[in-house]
Amino acid sequence: MKKEEVGHNFLARLGKTRLRPGGRKATEWLIGNGDFSRDKQVLEVACNMGTTAIGLAKRFGCHIEGVDLDEAALRKAETHIAAQGLQDLIHVQRANALSLPFDDASFDIVINEAMLTMLPLPAKIKAVGEYYRVLKPGGFLLTHDVMLTGTNREAVLQQLREAINISVTPLSKTDWIKVFADGGFRNIDTFNGEMTLLSPRGMLYDEGLLGSLKIIKNALKTENRATFKKMFKVFNDPRKPLNFIAVCAQK
Repeated sequence: MKKEEVGHNFLARLGKTRLRPGGRKATEWLIGNGDFSRDKQVLEVACNMGTTAIGLAKRFGCHIEGVDLDEAALRKAETHIAAQGLQDLIHVQRANALSLPFDDASFDIVINEAMLTMLPLPAKIKAVGEYYRVLKPGGFLLTHDVMLTGTNREAVLQQLREAINISVTPLSKTDWIKVFADGGFRNIDTFNGEMTLLSPRGMLYDEGLLGSLKIIKNALKTENRATFKKMFKVFNDPRKPLNFIAVCAQK
């Protein structure tokens, strides 16, 4: 593994398709609270390989605009979308969450998973402001991210940053809610729990038995073993300082 490879890219290379801290369980909670239907216009920020967008289009028939900064992930998303024959419902493009290329009040729903943690607090606030801007009045923001619990948070943050090779800044539950409330959102509802990204139970739920076995097989290769072991240890710390939070908020 190259030293600069960040955690989510590493896990994707191992075969992980669900790269969110709360996995499919948290995503399903968001979808259940999002009031999706065929006539809704949806924006997914940090769409990555298109897994969530494809699931939404197949389930609801809604139109989805996906944006991401990772061109390699967008190419994979385009391949997956074409393989499912969903080009008429899903369009993806390279764009920055801090300056979205869309008009005010363009979308009924904005969904954004495992991205705000990557940003420092001022950038988090700016991104949430952009989500508010492009949402229609009454529209829903659905987010899903890493949540800090307990004490000794600086030490936990340092361990997490070293494990995934990126300077993330997750927040506590109170601070996450404050970011959305300060951004003008109302009716803020949350769902949180233990991080499931690399837990055995979480991987089985997200990837199935065969998918999980493929990931483990790749993780045990000589070039991947040390990095996977470090990530597994941090994400499955018995003190559980890293949790996930899912948030549904309304404009």
